[in-house]
Amino acid sequence: KQIYNQLIRRLTTNPGSTKAVESNIKVVVLSLFVAFMLTIMPLPEWMVEFRPDWVTLVLIYWAMALPTRVGVTIAWLTGLMLDVSHGAILGQHALGLMLVIYIVHIQHQRLRVVSLVQQAIVIFILLLLKQLIVLWVSGIVGHAPDTWLYFMPTLTGALLWPWIYIILRDLRRKFGYRVDF
Repeated sequence: KQIYNQLIRRLTTNPGSTKAVESNIKVVVLSLFVAFMLTIMPLPEWMVEFRPDWVTLVLIYWAMALPTRVGVTIAWLTGLMLDVSHGAILGQHALGLMLVIYIVHIQHQRLRVVSLVQQAIVIFILLLLKQLIVLWVSGIVGHAPDTWLYFMPTLTGALLWPWIYIILRDLRRKFGYRVDF
């Protein structure tokens, strides 16, 4: 009984407070805002094809770390904002993000315990899936890209994943958040 009481006390102390929930939301929104800024930031012409999918990477991290707070609805809304910022077909990125975040939600406990290299491989597959969905929708309306460089953000995103994971994890820990289960 004593172990049960300690477990209940530990689970209900910090994360249940309103202040912790508000702080979680602020950090998630701030990191998504930075990801949007990195997405729309002008780059030299030769680098544009290599720009990682910052918003998807940040959403994947928060869906793994805080699955009860960052879910498919947040992915859908973020995807719609991404569609508007890119001038793409409304719902194109939203569909891809929703599917990726749904898969992350299903597998979030498994993803957390593997190494960063294994996570990067899974992230590569998830980013490729999102790119294929966006390509499929673009192809349906006749706006398919004409070069294989379309898939380079998938590779650069997978290569940058360990650093993004570490930066966001340290940010989460700095503000004293526990990981949701």
